[in-house]
Amino acid sequence: MSGRRAALKVDGMPRFVMQHRHQPHECGVAFKAFKGYDSPLRHRAALASCASGGHAIWWTVEAVSADDALRLLPFFVAQRTTATQVSEVEIP
Repeated sequence: MSGRRAALKVDGMPRFVMQHRHQPHECGVAFKAFKGYDSPLRHRAALASCASGGHAIWWTVEAVSADDALRLLPFFVAQRTTATQVSEVEIP
């Protein structure tokens, strides 16, 4: 990286990439866990590798903290998810 550090958002919240992993036999449970769960992530596109055998789902969200980001997910999904704070950087 160059000597510059990515600036923290002043007006916005931190950004997190959440990665959820489950076993092949848990696909149905992972998707059905959202039914009836009040989350802004419902009915929105996410990246997933289930169809290609990877059994992971990724979301990019803005939240105050990693714990707040994980609260966007139902319990079954959240327990198998990591939330990593990220920021955009310019690749030279």
